Amino acid sequence: MTNVTPFRNVKHASMLWAAPDRAEEIATLHAKLFNPAWDAAAIKSFLEHPAATSLIAVAGGQKKSVIGFLIGQLAADEAEILSVGVSPDWQRVGLATGLLEGLVRAARRGDAKRVFLEVAEDNAAGIALYRKLGFVEAGRRKRYYERPGTTPVDALTLVLNLDAPDNAG
Repeated sequence: MTNVTPFRNVKHASMLWAAPDRAEEIATLHAKLFNPAWDAAAIKSFLEHPAATSLIAVAGGQKKSVIGFLIGQLAADEAEILSVGVSPDWQRVGLATGLLEGLVRAARRGDAKRVFLEVAEDNAAGIALYRKLGFVEAGRRKRYYERPGTTPVDALTLVLNLDAPDNAG
């Protein structure tokens, strides 16, 4: 993208470990992106879990706002991405890629062999991003995503094998 305005330039964002005290901000952004949304208590619970490996992207002036998040966990030799989202104002400038690459680096440091995630089969942008980073389909959950007022959508289970060369991070 060549016409990225300075306030939307990924270079103006910082990636940080997500701490439980940011749960409310993450929940607010999650609600803008997902239906049904996770509440702050659920997000705080994920972030406080010993296996939590979660990141936020922040930008702004003195009080930096959460503009993106990745909630993940690392257990044994596997990592799982539970949710990832970027503020609509910051989409398509590389933030999701940065968050995903950060999780992959953490997973490698934790000796994970694979990273898993699920994505709705109608999420073309997400699927394209994951495939670009090396994720491949490992399974399907029929009618997994139930959204109010719509027909349920299958979930694709994707995996990134970290033993393979040239994978994210």
